[in-house]
Amino acid sequence: MSDIIVEFHHVSKIYHIEEVTLQAVHNASFSIKKGEFAAVSGPSGSGKSTILNLMGLIDLPTEGRIILNGCDIYSGKESVLEKERISGSFERFLTDMRRRNVGFIFQTFNLIPVLNVEENVALPLSLGKNGNTDNMQKKECADWVDFLIDRVGLSEWKKHKPAELSGGQRQRVAIARALVTKAPVILADEPTANLDSKNGDQILDLMKNLNQETGTTFVFSTHDEKIVNMSDHIIKLKDGLIQDQIYA
Repeated sequence: MSDIIVEFHHVSKIYHIEEVTLQAVHNASFSIKKGEFAAVSGPSGSGKSTILNLMGLIDLPTEGRIILNGCDIYSGKESVLEKERISGSFERFLTDMRRRNVGFIFQTFNLIPVLNVEENVALPLSLGKNGNTDNMQKKECADWVDFLIDRVGLSEWKKHKPAELSGGQRQRVAIARALVTKAPVILADEPTANLDSKNGDQILDLMKNLNQETGTTFVFSTHDEKIVNMSDHIIKLKDGLIQDQIYA
């Protein structure tokens, strides 16, 4: 079994905005191993978020191949048509792949205001099939949610709603929610951008510990040097091009 969880093969992404053509990513090739703590770094506009969106199947490449957890997602028009024929809907295929393989952590937290901590963390388990947790019984799911809430240090706040939490606490909820489906890859888009330095450091330490404890792969898009310094694989971008790759 391969130890590679994500592969990009000559991936490019072009956006057409009215009469303007923007090449956000150009001919990117790299692989990320299972269990890595990886950072896609570069200045604003370098293509970091586009790379993460492609990796998380939120967007599809204009050219090239992406292989996620052994599945070739997109390798040209014929591949898409074949998947549509087999599965009935390429969109459903992508949704299923995301649920099974990817958890997301956003810099703006994206919590549901009317739900408490426990309900926010458990929410992905109620959104259709989740692959890695399909066979869990109701009590097992509840125990797993409680475990994650405790692991991120929020047991005393599990019945509180997001408006009653600090920014750091909200991001901890987002981390627990990303882990709840037991996805092998967690994608974090500038996860410390809206936090002060103390909370940012605590969140980074928590994610690094979870990475080491669970073997879950974490991939960040970031220009934060603290995240870059903690990473064991750094992909440096500039103007949509990979400038360098560094392994710690």
